Order: sequence, then C-alpha cells, then structure tokens
Amino acid sequence: MPNAKLELTVPEGIWLGRVTRDHPDTRIRVLAAIPDGLTGVGLIEVEGGAIDAILDVMRGEPDITSLEVLQDGEGDVLVQFETADPLLLMPARDSGVPLEMPFDIQNGAVTWEVTASTEQLSRLGGQLDEFGIPFRVVYVRQESDREQLLTDRQQDLLDAAVEAGYYDTPRDCSLTDLADRLGIAKSTCSSTLHRAEEAVIKAYVDRERVADLPGA
Repeated sequence: MPNAKLELTVPEGIWLGRVTRDHPDTRIRVLAAIPDGLTGVGLIEVEGGAIDAILDVMRGEPDITSLEVLQDGEGDVLVQFETADPLLLMPARDSGVPLEMPFDIQNGAVTWEVTASTEQLSRLGGQLDEFGIPFRVVYVRQESDREQLLTDRQQDLLDAAVEAGYYDTPRDCSLTDLADRLGIAKSTCSSTLHRAEEAVIKAYVDRERVADLPGA
C-alpha cells in the first residue's frame, strides 16, 4: 500500500496558519486530533519563544470554543482545545485517510505522512483542492520494501532470471534453460516467476497512478 508525504500550506483563514507565520520560530505539534461533525477536538504541544502570544490568540479566536492548558513546562505547553471549524482536518476525514500523528505546524506549513490506497490518496488530493488548501507531494512509495513485496524464493528466482538473461531482448536464456540451471521443474519455475512478475508490475502501476495525483 502506498505511503505518501505531503507538504500543506495552511491558508491565512485558518488561525493555525496566521499564528505560526506571525511566530515562525514557534512550533505547534499536533499530538491528537478528532473531527466530530462540524467540530473538532485537538491536543497540541506548543514549543518556542512565543507560547504566551499563541495562547492569547487561541483564547481570542471565535472558532475555539474551549481551551485548557494541561501542562505548563519550561519552553513548552500542552493544550487541549475544541474548535467549531476544524478545516484542516476535513480533507482527511472526508477522504477516509487516517493521519499519522504527531505532525508539526510551523511558519504556516504542515507535513502529513499517510498510508492509504491509491484511490484514497486521490480523494485526499481532491478534498484538499476543494477546501482551498495548497499542497505538494514530497514522495509516494510502497510501504513494503523489496523483501516484503516478494517472497525469498520469488526474489531469488527473479534475480537468477535477470542474471541469466531471461529478460533480455532477445532472450539469452529460455524458461527451460532457467529451470534446468536452478534444478527445478519448468512448471514450478513458470508459476513462481509469474507470481513475482505480478507483484512487481502491480506495485509499479500503483506507483504511477499515485504519481498522477494533483500536486504530485
């Protein structure tokens, strides 16, 4: 399943965008965020030299209906709040894509890492566009590495086939030659290669589809 990293630009209409641009050296780390209908609950850690100024902005923000400082440390605070306009969370909620926590907001920018199907990522891109949240795709890659994509047997056979010239044009090695070289039945060689090729081709096609997403 694809794993994607997106960089979002928080619009000026969202207080998180304004306050972090006004105080670019202060970081807001979102530890938990739960959208509930048209409202939302957030747990954030504010770190930097403008903590008091950011708390003052939050207390004066009409969309924030409640705010509680849970922990006041040296150089950071832990804050829980409720908002009547969780705009930043709506695209993820409406596309069905779970956000990986925590994520940071600093100087009006936020980075999301998500693991979802190609279809869900496409819906997420469409929702971000619909809500007017600019973004760019930093990368999209398969969550599984090569060893997880193929079994050890499939990987060994695929490596042997490439080395023997089975995939060269023209071929330097036939299926029968490859099976004889490895000491396995031709039918076993054929079925194992087919399953390996299926996994590799599907992973490649998924990657190309995601590369065509808006912002990619």
